[in-house]
Amino acid sequence: MFDFDGAPDMTDTQTVHAPPVAETEPNGDLSIRTLAMPADTNANGDIFGGWLLSQMDLGGGIFASKVAKSRTVTVAIEAMNFRKPVYVGDLVSVHANLVKVGRTSITVHIEAWVLRRRETHSILVTDGNFTYVAIDDQGHPQEIKQDAPPISA
Repeated sequence: MFDFDGAPDMTDTQTVHAPPVAETEPNGDLSIRTLAMPADTNANGDIFGGWLLSQMDLGGGIFASKVAKSRTVTVAIEAMNFRKPVYVGDLVSVHANLVKVGRTSITVHIEAWVLRRRETHSILVTDGNFTYVAIDDQGHPQEIKQDAPPISA
């Protein structure tokens, strides 16, 4: 079934799932680690997805700024997969991995992993691609100066 604009109607009986994941450990650099607290819950008592998304954006922004060697701003979030819930007391770790560097933009794959109480292995709960743009002190996009490739002998 389709909406009036031709897009699929998500209220239909079809279910959209994130692709299965076989990852057993985080990919990329650890950007931030924080504890999920009761104040971060939704009406069901689970950690609110918006809180987790903001933690991922913070971690990705830190990573993007290091790559760009300048301020960066978020311009797009795509391919978000909310795979498992996050609970109060979970230790949330955000890992960032470079996907691509453009003239002024950086795309980063970000993963959120949790370590639950009484568990010994982390679980991938959310991942997605975030795009950041390097900006100057006036807030205008600026070119990302990439390091010169290594000279081989």
